[in-house]
Amino acid sequence: MHYIPRLNDYVKWTTSLGMVHEGWVYFYDEEYVSIEVGVKDKPPCQYSKEHKHKKIHILIVCHNQYWPELEYIKSRESR
Repeated sequence: MHYIPRLNDYVKWTTSLGMVHEGWVYFYDEEYVSIEVGVKDKPPCQYSKEHKHKKIHILIVCHNQYWPELEYIKSRESR
C-alpha cells in the first residue's frame, strides 16, 4: 500500500521524468492534492484599501494516480 497524502503533510514528489518538487499539502481531495511549492508577498494593490490576503501561494497539482511517487517527510499542526 502506498502513502496517502494528508493536509499539512510536507512531501517530496519525484516524478517519472525525474523532476523533484517539495512542499506542503495545501488541499486534499480523493482525486488530487495541491502542493504549495512557494510563497511570496503580494504587491500593494492600488484598488483596495484593505489587504485581506497578503501572500501569493504557488501550487502544483498531483492527481491520485501519481501518489505512489510522493514521499512523506513530516507533518505540521493546523492553525
